[in-house]
Amino acid sequence: MTRIAVGSIFTESNHLVGRLTELGDFERTELRRGEAVLAASNGVLGGMMQALQGISVVPLIYASAVPGGPLRASCYAALKQELLARLREALPLDGVLMPQHGAAAVEELGSLDGDLLSAVRDLVGPQVPIVATLDCHAHVTAEMVASANGLVAWETYPHRDTFTTGERGARLLLDTVSGRARPTMAMAKVPVIVGGFMGSTDDGPFATFMQRTKALERQAGMLSTSAFLVQPQLDLPGMGGGALVITDGDAARAEREAVALARQYWDLRFQLEPRIWEPGEAIQDGLRHQGAPVLLLETSDCIGGGATGDSAAVLKALVQAALPDSALAYVIDPEAAAACHRAGAGARVDLAIGHALDPQWGAPLHAMAVVEKLTDGRFVYSGGIWAGQTGDMGPAACVRIGTVQVLLASRGTYDWADEQYRSLGMDTASARFIVVKNPMNYRVGYAGHHSAIYVLDTPGPTPASLRHVKFQRLARPFFPQDEEIPGMEPTVLRGR
Repeated sequence: MTRIAVGSIFTESNHLVGRLTELGDFERTELRRGEAVLAASNGVLGGMMQALQGISVVPLIYASAVPGGPLRASCYAALKQELLARLREALPLDGVLMPQHGAAAVEELGSLDGDLLSAVRDLVGPQVPIVATLDCHAHVTAEMVASANGLVAWETYPHRDTFTTGERGARLLLDTVSGRARPTMAMAKVPVIVGGFMGSTDDGPFATFMQRTKALERQAGMLSTSAFLVQPQLDLPGMGGGALVITDGDAARAEREAVALARQYWDLRFQLEPRIWEPGEAIQDGLRHQGAPVLLLETSDCIGGGATGDSAAVLKALVQAALPDSALAYVIDPEAAAACHRAGAGARVDLAIGHALDPQWGAPLHAMAVVEKLTDGRFVYSGGIWAGQTGDMGPAACVRIGTVQVLLASRGTYDWADEQYRSLGMDTASARFIVVKNPMNYRVGYAGHHSAIYVLDTPGPTPASLRHVKFQRLARPFFPQDEEIPGMEPTVLRGR
């Protein structure tokens, strides 16, 4: 029987964050070993298990963590050593399937995904097919393209197709193992480093690019195409967006099509930059909208992009505005949450809220607050990467400062919809303003239930625009810091 090994280290890294990702972050999120890998029923791993029914699957480890800073070297070493040890014991194999993210980094190393794929290739040898699935925000490196037989990316943002991408990756691997497909891959990228707000695949410029990229798959001889935005808060050489094309044995065609797509992506660059508002300006302008809530997108503090979620910048603006109507905001602050739990529901507490975890971005808000509700911080995701799984914010509290309700949590959790607010009894339907710390998933949680959206300009490690970020390893020129690059040609990464 065909024997396929499945395993990965899955997270997204941000070099602008003031903390490293630790082993405990994986243990608190999702760390599956052995048989627990086989039990996955949702997300990209669940899709792979569905497609591999009837195949002898050799489980390695699946280590997944909420985005954060680069992995501490010792954390990566431990996870990598365990995955490779299980892989070594499983040999010989017919193929390896890896549900990676593609934008993970390790302190002092660089790309985790490139290093891990290379290590797996060295262990299994040149003849065993390897296929990895990736987020469409992956930083695709030469090492990744050289090590894998196929790289297959998610097609949606907000991410709704993790399960089906797992299936697609598994089918490509099985076709390669059986000889039905001869994947030949090329990646072409251009130096466009933009935030995620304009990166929807539902509408807008990136949707147009995704549609053009995926249209190629309908042509004879095409096995897979993928469009990439890149995670813009990485600080690594050679970053950029573009397209990856996999043909059935035609290397020249794969490169030609990838280059043509990358040039089209460069032409879209100005459309990928959003309009940005100061918080106070957005609140005053938002008051003219009636009915459904106004969404204030504090994208600079996006936990899904690696931020700690501890910013109080927009909360301060809401409190200062002294609004007549209710507003909702949230801040990750374990000390403030603990103080509320000590005081108890109904108590008035003097709190210092925010900027305790990554203080480089601002100072806390000092305010008297009324504790309205306390929970253990557990909730269930309604969709996305962790659909059906339990999220854990740690001890959490809902407090009121004037007309502003604030969710205080002890740990950051990925935002999919409005599950965190609802778990504290906070009514997102009746609020006048809602702070959302995600540039894209508001389209899920508030679909059809908002009157206006404002992308805010606040300090933080996941800014809406990279125009003023001072990178150390990512060399110029790149857009938007350089709007025109004379003689610019896509960089081509060629596969096996």
